[in-house]
Amino acid sequence: MYNIIINNINDKYDYNELIKIFLKPAEYRLFTKNEYEEPQDDDDVVIEFNNEEFDDKNQIKRELYRGLSSITKSAPPWGILTGVRPVKLTRELFEKYGSREKVSDKLTDFYLLSEEKANLLMDIFEYQNEILGAADENSTGLYIGIPFCPTRCLYCSFTSNQQGNEEIEKYLDALIDEIEFAGEAMKHSGKYIESVYIGGGTPTTLNEKQLDLLLNTVEKAFDLSKVKEFTVEAGRPDTITAEKLKVISGHGIKRISINPQTMKDETLKIIGRSHSVDDIRNAFKTASDTDSFIINADIIAGLPGETPKDFESTLNEIISLNPSNITVHTLAVKKASRLIENDADYHYRQAETVKKMLLLSKKAMRDAGYRPYYLYRQKHMAGAMENVGYCKDDTPCIYNIRIMDENQSILSLGAGAISKKYYPKENRLERVPNVSNYQIYIERIQEMKERKNKKFFKEV
Repeated sequence: MYNIIINNINDKYDYNELIKIFLKPAEYRLFTKNEYEEPQDDDDVVIEFNNEEFDDKNQIKRELYRGLSSITKSAPPWGILTGVRPVKLTRELFEKYGSREKVSDKLTDFYLLSEEKANLLMDIFEYQNEILGAADENSTGLYIGIPFCPTRCLYCSFTSNQQGNEEIEKYLDALIDEIEFAGEAMKHSGKYIESVYIGGGTPTTLNEKQLDLLLNTVEKAFDLSKVKEFTVEAGRPDTITAEKLKVISGHGIKRISINPQTMKDETLKIIGRSHSVDDIRNAFKTASDTDSFIINADIIAGLPGETPKDFESTLNEIISLNPSNITVHTLAVKKASRLIENDADYHYRQAETVKKMLLLSKKAMRDAGYRPYYLYRQKHMAGAMENVGYCKDDTPCIYNIRIMDENQSILSLGAGAISKKYYPKENRLERVPNVSNYQIYIERIQEMKERKNKKFFKEV
């Protein structure tokens, strides 16, 4: 057991997140100087940091990183960064230092990133800046959540429920109420909608009639004349039908997601998917027969039982299906997932395997003409790695970029949705959450509307 003491600090949280990249929670205890007592076990190893009384948090993190690297003989490529949005940091560094060379030095020397990760961040920022630029301060993203799925995946921590049509109808009634309220409030806000994203869960859990009603409601409630992008997550191949895609296409929507996660039937069963690889192939064919959709496909590196060869096979087949976007996720052991209940240390054991998989994906994406356009990280990711969205033919998802940059308000509707009000002069966000449980959302829909009216649509 390592007894880690960090002197001259009060808040241990940020440092703990960095330590957990190197050591399993069961392998160490973290103390401030005032908390520490002599070890009870003769095998305990005591390590002290911040003995020079550094008052800079990043300086302390660098000391921690170097010390733990020496102990564990590992050098995590993201250095001292533990946050979700490293591209946002890169944007801020470019605004401050102006040149790629100076930003690179800051990322590698100050934050201790590997050269490969630093270059990846700079490539993504420069591409985003080239094709999109900064958000207009009067623009808003619109998110609408459908918290239902056919089954719940092993790794999933999102709000997703397996419910019959009666419950879905009740939810839709409440959601439509919130949409109509928000649409009316938007008319008087001085803001316009840049992108619309209907996510979940799985929005195509709705039947054709319900889907059409939802989209009609959105069109009537909001002024969509300045919308650059409208996305519907079809997501689960077992919810995709020609009829549903015709409804989506009939509303002029050109972006959908079909999310295989893997092209291995055995793995699909392990993770709790109720569809086959053939269903995935059929979903892509149905989409191509319906319209010329811009399609995103999600895949996951590090799924249970999969080898780099399995992952490479998935990569190759997904590329052959020719989606415009491919998002390569690293499996994260999330707090509310079934996976963490069964195997809390899974992501530590998968670290090296995942690193090999991501190297394969980087090469495969480049060779197939895809460019990385957005990136984010999560806690408890295998190898402490990252999720990267790739696109070809300059078809990035605007909503994905904006929500990671955090320089635009996001109006979010539905159970579990979190609106974010952006204040450009202060460069800050204020979160306005809805309740996560869809049944409580239905019961408290009036409260959700009042909360938005007070905290999102009115200045605070």
